Amino acid sequence: MPTGAIAPGASLPPTASWTSTPGIKGSSESARMVYLTAALIGIQFTWGIEMTYCTPYLLQLGLAKSTVSLVWVAGPLSGLIMQPVVGIIADRSKSRWGRRRPFMVGGAIIVSLALLAMGWATEIVAYFVADEEAQKSVTVALAVACIYVIDFAINAVGSLVGYAAGAVDLGSIFGGLIGDTQFKQLTVVAAVVLLACTGITSWAVQENVLLDDGKEPEDIGAIQIFTQILRTATNLPPRIAAICWVQFWAWIGWFPFLFYSTTWVGEIWIRYDAPVDARSSEDTLGQIGRVGSLSLIVFSIITFAGSIVLPWLVKKPDDEKPEFTPRPPAGLAPVVEKVEKNKPSLLTAWMLSHLVFTCSMILAPFANSFRYATIIVAICGVPWAITCWAPFTFMGVEINRLGSSASANGHGYRRLSNSAIEMGAMGPTGAQHGEVRNESGELSGVYLGILNLYTTLPQFVGTFIR
Repeated sequence: MPTGAIAPGASLPPTASWTSTPGIKGSSESARMVYLTAALIGIQFTWGIEMTYCTPYLLQLGLAKSTVSLVWVAGPLSGLIMQPVVGIIADRSKSRWGRRRPFMVGGAIIVSLALLAMGWATEIVAYFVADEEAQKSVTVALAVACIYVIDFAINAVGSLVGYAAGAVDLGSIFGGLIGDTQFKQLTVVAAVVLLACTGITSWAVQENVLLDDGKEPEDIGAIQIFTQILRTATNLPPRIAAICWVQFWAWIGWFPFLFYSTTWVGEIWIRYDAPVDARSSEDTLGQIGRVGSLSLIVFSIITFAGSIVLPWLVKKPDDEKPEFTPRPPAGLAPVVEKVEKNKPSLLTAWMLSHLVFTCSMILAPFANSFRYATIIVAICGVPWAITCWAPFTFMGVEINRLGSSASANGHGYRRLSNSAIEMGAMGPTGAQHGEVRNESGELSGVYLGILNLYTTLPQFVGTFIR
């Protein structure tokens, strides 16, 4: 029986009690949405800078490419460990500041300090270590440690914005005010943006304060949750298992692309297109980062456009049984009917996206110009747009299908839902809620966690292959 589920007829644990009323500041729905998602801008900005500049930065410090790949184990490790651990701790937090806010603010501060330490790693090490040979190894160790801190801490807290900032020559804007290299200036900007955006969300969102979670300390914990995930992962329904395995093999290709495409494009530019003075520049890292960012800007624009347009050009999984008959205007009816008739299924689109990505990667070794490399990266924006939502759509469809089957068979579990308690109407002193969930509904979060696991594991595989 799933953790937290209670068989029919069993006695229920005491319900959780809360104080304060949840809400978001803002005079309109749009303003509230901006306040709520502002922190995501800071997070994506930081990710954009890390993905654009950290690989060439580590290479400049003297790390071999095979060693750099081991550094990027930080990403999958943070997703595998920090996300569930922080989630468990936050769910049980009784801080008067709320359950999420302390982790958001604390994580943002830690990430900002790590960004600044990474940007000035050479100067910090030189201050404490006199020997030049020792300085190199200590600087590398400090930079790697900062990357791990950033990856782990940010899981407690706009890619396009980050890439765009990386493509701008900040030295011409700030001079030497916030650093003498592009990388140092970007770490300062990223730290300020992350703190500001997280501060906006923390100020605008009023959380419930948990007084009592209604559970004994031994009733729930990390071991129980990981045990449930492992048990479920070894007994997945066939369709969900197929989705997870497709995700696994796809991410063996996507992981190196996302982390190394900037460096690859920059190196192609240095090798084939860069003027002589650029190759001998003291800030080669900044030039590689700016050039690589240009390709990722195009990639992000195409991904953004594809995320909006492609869902309209692909049949939704439930289109086979529409709840209503569309009636377009008479003048547009023939066009609409023709488009609807020839729409590919989401499964076909997902398969074609993998094919396009595969062909792009096959052509990558033949790139002999910056334009060629940028076109390859840009083309990958289309399959990436589909990859970002297709597996989750299929997973949702399968979970709902399993839920419908379980409901029809009359099998289910009765449980208290913290989400129902938190989101339901409640007074300032607390509330009590219960709801009936079937077995697949109970496991929906676990299935999505397993999908995340199948996304994370290929990153380890890709790292060790390198």
